[in-house]
Amino acid sequence: MSSFTTHRRRVLDQALPARVRHTNLRCCLVQFAPYGFRATYDHLCHSAGIPRPLDKDPDSLVRAVEELHAARRLWLAHVHAFAAQRRREKSGGQRELRRDQMRPVRQRGWQDIAYCPDPSFRPEGELSAVVGRVLRSPGRAAAGSGLVCRVCGGRDGVAWDGSLWVHRLCATCGVSLAVVGPVRDVV
Repeated sequence: MSSFTTHRRRVLDQALPARVRHTNLRCCLVQFAPYGFRATYDHLCHSAGIPRPLDKDPDSLVRAVEELHAARRLWLAHVHAFAAQRRREKSGGQRELRRDQMRPVRQRGWQDIAYCPDPSFRPEGELSAVVGRVLRSPGRAAAGSGLVCRVCGGRDGVAWDGSLWVHRLCATCGVSLAVVGPVRDVV
């Protein structure tokens, strides 16, 4: 599998056909999709104005990949800073993570930083702004205070039945606060 950087370079290559560039944009989303693949793709289609016939506005692909790249740079800076901090702590004898450090490591890796199971209900604004808010968020709420959205700080949640799981979504921005459980077949 090629890297995000390789696919980004192909999206930026004006000599390639629009359809090939579009495929490479989707490959970038396989590498980094803060809302999950479908919701991030839907966000980029709206924010960059990607038309159905790609030949009408091939520059929209450039706008989309650059927005995704800006958010990814923020996330990578955070990951590298966390890795450097852990190296210092390990050399100082602290081998286990502190409780306040668990969130960055346990987040679903590169994908789903602010997972939105419903592609049409996601945070407003640029991806880099949303990723920045997630990285600055304090993490889990204090015990007994309920779930807090790391994107908008909202405390209300609504249930959303997906195809496999029931999610508790932030009522304001649509980010999954928790997975409630599997969807039960009602017969």
